[in-house]
Amino acid sequence: MYKYEIIIYWSDDDQAFIAEVPELSGCMAHGKSPDEALKSCKDAMDLWLDTAREFGRDIPEPKGRRLRYA
Repeated sequence: MYKYEIIIYWSDDDQAFIAEVPELSGCMAHGKSPDEALKSCKDAMDLWLDTAREFGRDIPEPKGRRLRYA
């Protein structure tokens, strides 16, 4: 299990839910429901991390939950 933050939101442009991992640049996925987007995002994270390892790129340590202020 990964401990990276995943943000899920609705995109009017894509007419889909988007799940993105801010700490893994460009790592995102979409789905018809939040659950579908999350599942696809977990697959995208596996691919992102496998590719980074394959090419010897740095993999950021998960920061966990970020504090947000209103």
